[in-house]
Amino acid sequence: MNPDKEFSSNPTVEELLKENQSLREQLKKAQAETERLRKLLEEALRSLKRQAAPFSKGEPKSNPNRPGRKSGSDYGQRAFRAVPKRVNEEIAVPLPKKCPHCGGRVVHDDTQPQFQEDIVRQTIVRRFEVETGHCTGCGGHVQGRHPLQTSDALGAAGVQVGPQALTMAAHLTKQMGISHERVAQVLEWGYGLQVSRSALCRAVTRLGKKAEPTYQALQTAVRHSLVNQLDETGWRVAARLQWLWVCVSAEVTIYAILPGRGFAQAASMLGEDYDGFLNHDGWQPYYRFIHAFHQTCLSHLIRRCEDLIETASATAARFPQAVMHSLLEGLALRDRYVRQEISAHGLNVATGRLEAGMDRLLAKTFRDLANRRLAKHLRHEQPWLFTFLHCPGIEATNNAAERALRPAVVARKTWGGNRTENGAKTQQMLISILTTCRQQGKDSFDRITELFLSSAPMVLDLVPNSS
Repeated sequence: MNPDKEFSSNPTVEELLKENQSLREQLKKAQAETERLRKLLEEALRSLKRQAAPFSKGEPKSNPNRPGRKSGSDYGQRAFRAVPKRVNEEIAVPLPKKCPHCGGRVVHDDTQPQFQEDIVRQTIVRRFEVETGHCTGCGGHVQGRHPLQTSDALGAAGVQVGPQALTMAAHLTKQMGISHERVAQVLEWGYGLQVSRSALCRAVTRLGKKAEPTYQALQTAVRHSLVNQLDETGWRVAARLQWLWVCVSAEVTIYAILPGRGFAQAASMLGEDYDGFLNHDGWQPYYRFIHAFHQTCLSHLIRRCEDLIETASATAARFPQAVMHSLLEGLALRDRYVRQEISAHGLNVATGRLEAGMDRLLAKTFRDLANRRLAKHLRHEQPWLFTFLHCPGIEATNNAAERALRPAVVARKTWGGNRTENGAKTQQMLISILTTCRQQGKDSFDRITELFLSSAPMVLDLVPNSS
């Protein structure tokens, strides 16, 4: 009799324990490998939805839909350029003597106007005769200053770029995300103005110093705002990772480039004792604003549920489907209230039922690891899922903050970030002012020009009434 066969057919307790331990280790390794592959799959699916366009999207469709909206009366009258209110030049366009089609005689029937708006590729040069003198009392140097001057420099530094050109440069580099080098090219190609990249950089830095009081006043305004939306994204300063923060209120948007992504940085913008409403994406440090009322972004949660449904089995997908249905039901309930289809009392009753349903969902236990993580996250967010229903008027998402970050994300892809801390400081102040101007419907060009022409830092008319 083979002793090995006898041993294998009648294993001892010790042998069974060893085999059990070996199987446990194999199972643990298999589970770890499964989790690793699941994360890779999730990352691959997320990469397909990122803002950056892929190098190739495969073969084009044979019959693609026409881009843009469909034509028809549903979208109102067709839009055309408005007739200009002023005309600088009139040009007569006579008929040809012969028909271009058959060579016959042409008879005049009518005269119709056509307008053309264009730019002028020409710079103007101003010569300021600056009077200089001295004070008889203290002996100090004194010189005159015209409202159109952007600098007091004389002598070798007495040739300056004008306020309109510098304002254009500030908009191109800070609002449009174009590098200083390319801005200089635009000014030369478009207007025949030759200016170096370093000159533009120094001018924008001077502008940032003049804008600092306005930035500080805007920051004070958001601290006193009843509702704010927060978000952040990565940003490079001197090739090192920092974070670009944005805070959006009803009338003001401010940005801050800070070295971290925690509560200390958020508190530096809003103050540790902020007690208003905060819309955000559920990032944990935001909840350290213990005096604030929170609204976690439902768009983030809905997208997370959609991602889970794509990769989960039919059984595991039931939980994210139920969660997504509940969140969408909350948004539909808000819309019904806005349309005055239900009363305030009806809204409160329906909100209570919605929250009770969420309680029942989260009271369950889940075998699927992804569902357990989602349930854990939702239990933490649960008190702040439906703040927008308890306080009508509060947004259910932080989409406004995400939209405010998108121009900065485009700029980051174009030229990477800032080279110095001083450049980052200038960046945050100027994009705050430009974005707030657009938010309030005010002309940013006039206000940036006003800053360039100011001999000292000043506060622009962008700060809401604190009362």
